[in-house]
Amino acid sequence: MAGRSDDAAIDGAAWSVVEEAAPELAGRVRARFAAYRHHVLATLRRDGAPRLSGLEADFRRGELWLGTMNGSRKVLDLRRDARFSLHANPGERAEVPELGDVRVSGRAVEVTDPELLARYAAQVRPPEPFQLFRAEVTEVVRTYIESPYVVVETWSPGRPVRTIRRTSKDATPKVG
Repeated sequence: MAGRSDDAAIDGAAWSVVEEAAPELAGRVRARFAAYRHHVLATLRRDGAPRLSGLEADFRRGELWLGTMNGSRKVLDLRRDARFSLHANPGERAEVPELGDVRVSGRAVEVTDPELLARYAAQVRPPEPFQLFRAEVTEVVRTYIESPYVVVETWSPGRPVRTIRRTSKDATPKVG
């Protein structure tokens, strides 16, 4: 079935659920994505290999929207296997930025409702024709530096935010 994957047992959530369950993390993630217009989308090719593509992500009306050029390879990938990871543009500097390095993963649900597509096009004015997907979020990850630690915050539906702190000297990470 198009849009299905082996990962279907994990329920995804609308972005509004992330904002309600983990407001501080969600705010930092949105701010990080807002710093740049273009980001990196990972999808799966037909042979299972990863494909990385540029993408404009849009947080609007409690959803994370993934807009793309009509008929692109990423559209074909997402129709075949809806799983994706969206990594915020790392920017010009090599260091982890102040807001951290962020990634949102989940499943992409293609939007086919003509009214919703028209409303989105009127607000965003994407190059047409375009295709639109709504993200069902299964994981949010933020990585940042809190000297001497690298800190990784993760959130998944139905679970609280988990924070791991570690240094390269740590045999096991410090969770908490």
